[in-house]
Amino acid sequence: MLQIVDMLTNMVGDIIAAIPAILGAIIVILVAYGIGTIAGKAGNKAVEKLGIEKSFDKTVTGRAFKNSGLDLSNLVGGMLKAFITIIGITLAIQIVGIGGTTGAYLSGIADYLPRLLAGILIIIFGTVLVDFLAGLIGQTLKPMFPAEKSEIADMLKNLLMIGLVAFVLLLALDTMLLSGSTVYPLILGFVIIGAGVSLTDGLIKSITDDYVEFKEVAGYAKFVLYSIFLIIGAGAIFATYPGVTNVIANISWAFAIAMAIMLIPIAFTLAKKMTKEI
Repeated sequence: MLQIVDMLTNMVGDIIAAIPAILGAIIVILVAYGIGTIAGKAGNKAVEKLGIEKSFDKTVTGRAFKNSGLDLSNLVGGMLKAFITIIGITLAIQIVGIGGTTGAYLSGIADYLPRLLAGILIIIFGTVLVDFLAGLIGQTLKPMFPAEKSEIADMLKNLLMIGLVAFVLLLALDTMLLSGSTVYPLILGFVIIGAGVSLTDGLIKSITDDYVEFKEVAGYAKFVLYSIFLIIGAGAIFATYPGVTNVIANISWAFAIAMAIMLIPIAFTLAKKMTKEI
């Protein structure tokens, strides 16, 4: 009986001794939450008033955000609120003295949140800057080409945009510690495919403008070039998987043979037409 009484007495004493720390931790969390709410609303309004959201919505990433139902100003405000609140929770953990796995886990979240916020901000402001630079360079390049060759300036602008967007994504992923042997090939593959589509459209249009007779096979040429860049991009994406790479190589050979067979009637038709004209 005495042991039970001593145990209860010690437990009550520990609870009483911990009350100041618990109250302090609660106050810190409430203050952090309040500051986070105010900062979040301020960040939300700042993004709207500075026109960042409108510029961002015009970019490729911005349109993707819109389609998924995300709002830039609300996202930035929510991230600021969460960041400050997590800092308060971390301080509260230290005040109460929570240790072990739970304490380490919460501290890890608090340490990672600034990286997550920085990565998101890099993507947001980076895409806005990329869109602005690509548009500016596109306007600078257009006067250098004749009006009938404006597609070349557009092609160069698109290539620049693809490269800069890839750079921004890599920088953001590195900041968020999400880059690695899987992410790099993925981005490289999509860059190759995007650049291939842009190059194909620009080159085919330029050739058909200069050589009208080429229009009859322009669709076939586009299909072939699209397919080639798609296969190369897929090969880059799955470069770290030897088994998949071998499958893509076999598909490439089969595709090349099929294209060669399809080319025979087209070449025959063109040769027949040229013979009639002669």
